Amino acid sequence: MSIKNKLNRLKGHLGTDNDKQPSSVQKQQENKTDVPFKEVWANEGVYPYYFEDSYCLVREKEYSLDYRHGIYSFGQFTAAVDAWNSSSLRHPLSASGHGPENLFFFDTETTGLGGGTGNTIFLLGQASLQGSKIKLKQHILPQPGAEIALYKSFLESIDYSTMVTYNGKAFDWPQVKTRHTLLREHVPKLPPFGHFDLYHAARRMWKHKLERIKLAAVEKDVLGIERKDDIPGFLAPMIYFDFIERKDPEGMLGIIKHNEIDILSLISLYTHLSFQILQLDEKQTSREVYEVGRWLSTLGESSEAAIAFNKISEGESSEALDARFALAFEHKKHKNWDEAAKLWKDIAEKGLINMKVISCVELAKIYEHRLKDIDQALKYSEKAFNLLEADTGTEKLKIKQEDLHRRIVRLERKFNHA
Repeated sequence: MSIKNKLNRLKGHLGTDNDKQPSSVQKQQENKTDVPFKEVWANEGVYPYYFEDSYCLVREKEYSLDYRHGIYSFGQFTAAVDAWNSSSLRHPLSASGHGPENLFFFDTETTGLGGGTGNTIFLLGQASLQGSKIKLKQHILPQPGAEIALYKSFLESIDYSTMVTYNGKAFDWPQVKTRHTLLREHVPKLPPFGHFDLYHAARRMWKHKLERIKLAAVEKDVLGIERKDDIPGFLAPMIYFDFIERKDPEGMLGIIKHNEIDILSLISLYTHLSFQILQLDEKQTSREVYEVGRWLSTLGESSEAAIAFNKISEGESSEALDARFALAFEHKKHKNWDEAAKLWKDIAEKGLINMKVISCVELAKIYEHRLKDIDQALKYSEKAFNLLEADTGTEKLKIKQEDLHRRIVRLERKFNHA
């Protein structure tokens, strides 16, 4: 609390009964700073949030669940959360145990891309399900000295269990924590959150088709979202500094709209990723099914991974070969040696050089250690060696010739002493 406000509170105790004090509402009005271009802001649904002798700006907007943002309506987001709650799948993006109202979608705009105390957040944006609406709320810093009001406004608005961001673990939330540390004596504590960072999920799912995994690229090529007259993010700091100097909100309104689309896109992206991972997307490509299978395999969800791989394992497409190769390793995990060997024999004839070599080595291991057939183990080891020797360097191979040579020498010694 400022000294001025403390003195104003003490006046009521120091005066006599005859002293007529202004009401608390009147005193609050006296302390309110006038907002430049207030009518322009009001026309855009922006109002001031006052705290002590300062203020920030707040914009609120609502969307119905029928509203479509790209290929999804917001009603399908609630369906995605319901699907997670009906699934036993363990996954980092699982909303199991949560209702759709427990998630909030968060994004910031800052004066730079670097970290540290010199980087200021000038817009905190969030959206969540409230009742039968998606409610968007953006908190805007009108000037550098108003951060206490900004964070007070923001922290009063959040009461959720899980935050959803795009690269927020690496950038947005650490920035919030850095700025909060400087203000922590004046504002509420940062609440603990679960955190779904969709950047890493998007990279895992679509790095095969996207050169860069920026949100704008995912919007356009995956979610069917076309931005019109959008202000590029790299211009945001310059526009904000111009706004601080001139107070005219014209440029800032473009940044606010950019941030709004970012946040709404997080809702659609979370919906899409959920349907992809749970394999509920009827338009899911073979490559996407394969990437889901790989992801589930790394998480130890072997049976679900096998379901994904089996779904696309027929035929001779690159995805089918990749799926059969991956499926062989799932069988290996469960010691289904016959099934694994059958698949590796197929891949040893049809796959890419790396897959052929690895399949041959895996077959050599099975014949040596499981079937005790040294002759067949030697045969597949030599085949792997010859494949490496004939390789023209088109792939980055994971097995070295010297390793295979040592294996062959050892197997020949075993064969001769048999």
